[in-house]
Amino acid sequence: MNWDQCFAQRTALMRRSAIRELMKATAREDVISFAGGLPAAELFPIPRVKSALMAVLDEFNGQALQYSATEGLPELRDWLARRYSNRGIRVQRENVLITTGGQQALDLIGRILLDSGDRVIVENPTYLALLSAWRPTGAEFLPVGCDADGMRVEELESLARHKPKVIYCVPNFQNPQGTTLSLARRKQLVELAQEQSVAIVEDDPYGELRYSGEALPNIADYFNQVIHVGTFSKVLMPGLRVGWVIAPEAVIEKLTQAKQSADLHTSTLNQHLALELAGKGFLETFLPVLRENYGERRNAMLNALAKYFPKSATWTRPEGGMFLLVTLPRHINTSELLPAALEQGVAYVPGEEFHLNGEGKNTLRLSFANARRERIETGIKTLSRLMASHV
Repeated sequence: MNWDQCFAQRTALMRRSAIRELMKATAREDVISFAGGLPAAELFPIPRVKSALMAVLDEFNGQALQYSATEGLPELRDWLARRYSNRGIRVQRENVLITTGGQQALDLIGRILLDSGDRVIVENPTYLALLSAWRPTGAEFLPVGCDADGMRVEELESLARHKPKVIYCVPNFQNPQGTTLSLARRKQLVELAQEQSVAIVEDDPYGELRYSGEALPNIADYFNQVIHVGTFSKVLMPGLRVGWVIAPEAVIEKLTQAKQSADLHTSTLNQHLALELAGKGFLETFLPVLRENYGERRNAMLNALAKYFPKSATWTRPEGGMFLLVTLPRHINTSELLPAALEQGVAYVPGEEFHLNGEGKNTLRLSFANARRERIETGIKTLSRLMASHV
């Protein structure tokens, strides 16, 4: 049987994630990986997780292992509603949907908002897995350039004639650049979205991981028509696969319908475990540990880049998150250099994977969160020799 003739047409728009595939090659202990956006596993609070798991099973018994509501555990939704309400917006349980990680949230949002031919404004470069999730809808991406202050919002007015339906952005420590959307641009973005009746999807997996500078309000704090996506993956553990959407009730209702056909509900046990860890104060004591360790690793990478990389290279200087983006002279193709880097025991993600319109071939994304400080300097020094030979 020829299965290619059986596949739906939209599968032609699907492709494997370059990052997920690259992670297979970086699983070796001898490879210093700056590739995947993995939290540092040595910081996972294993003893606390064990005690939390036993507490959940002791309190809820079989209910913790049973089917549960598609919308999520009421107690977890209430906790998130209170947490976001404390930041300035009024959120109720009905505004919260628990998802299987932030990635499922993005996938479901694409399902309920986008038809073939709809236009979506995205930062260029943007989050690779967002492109993977929304490409099969047949949507057209309209890229907007970025600088040190994030998306150049002033360029959006020229795109209004295309009648975009959605604006997608990662305002805090953006993936892959590590840049943060300035306060002035956040306000400008909200004003433009209101004028043009365009929905904003605010993806915020890294907002709690700030190491320098002052925290900025969420875009959702200014505008109640924002769809806000969050996750425990970067602040607890990604293996929990617990994320959420904060949105108007009408959006939550449609997302719930889409989720029912996708997976019925997010793992009951994992939701209880996330609530036990986050809702009883542990998260507030764990976040400073992450910020201290990741901040030191960021500084180590910035110092190593300044010490070893060619003068012709530039890079972003993130105030938080997990990533930075290096730009090399235009004649260098980082995808072509990757095999040589892997041979020398260092991995990164070529920047063109995150760019639209064929841009970014001379860029590379580096993650500083997963590697220990001493390995960061070794890896950057190795990369610098490779880059210098081509510069």
